[in-house]
Amino acid sequence: MKSILIPTSHFCFISAPLRASSTDIHPNTKWIQNGLTVAGGNGQGSGINQLYSPCGLYVADDQTIYVADRDNHRIVEWKSGATTGQVVAGGNGQGNGAHQLNGPLDVIIDKERDSIIISDLENKRVVRWPRRNGTSGETIVSNISCVGLTMDENRSLYVVDQGKDEVRRYRIGDTEGTVVAGGNGQGNRPDQLFGPWYVFVDRDHSVYMSEYGNHRVMKWEEGAKQGIVVAG
Repeated sequence: MKSILIPTSHFCFISAPLRASSTDIHPNTKWIQNGLTVAGGNGQGSGINQLYSPCGLYVADDQTIYVADRDNHRIVEWKSGATTGQVVAGGNGQGNGAHQLNGPLDVIIDKERDSIIISDLENKRVVRWPRRNGTSGETIVSNISCVGLTMDENRSLYVVDQGKDEVRRYRIGDTEGTVVAGGNGQGNRPDQLFGPWYVFVDRDHSVYMSEYGNHRVMKWEEGAKQGIVVAG
């Protein structure tokens, strides 16, 4: 079997600041019945009030939204209540230059360095851009089919390498990375992954990931050699 890269026109991935492992919701809670458009909504396009096949997004503490605007090859910042966005990375056409992106799929914020970390899928790299007034980025992970990103409270970076069916952790200063889930070839055994995509890390450093190919969600505790199925 070969790894799969699924077209993402109909997928959206959400990252948010690390949150508690459980949330108390009152049993009589009522939910708003209609959604509110907070970014885009003006048809497909490249205008600053438009998006084109948006994929991953990150919601900052102040409710500012950062969107991986895949087919516009850019990251767009939408402040709460704004009717237009602002390009904060890419937006210089499709390409592999330091000032360009090519099909970005996911984005997170490194608050300590005030920077944006991007899964630049078609360029097979993970890049870091300044969060404010950035004109180019630096490659921090190369030769990777990265489809998802997250970061723990220690600022360790977790990347989903769908090409190798594994999740790797990069601690600060680490250039090689450590496999924390999968890494045993593609398959459906507890020690394998098949088409991993979305990733989340809890406060115990357990890694959760959705597997497109195995139709399941797995949990890998820190240091574990295999995962357990928690959904699917």
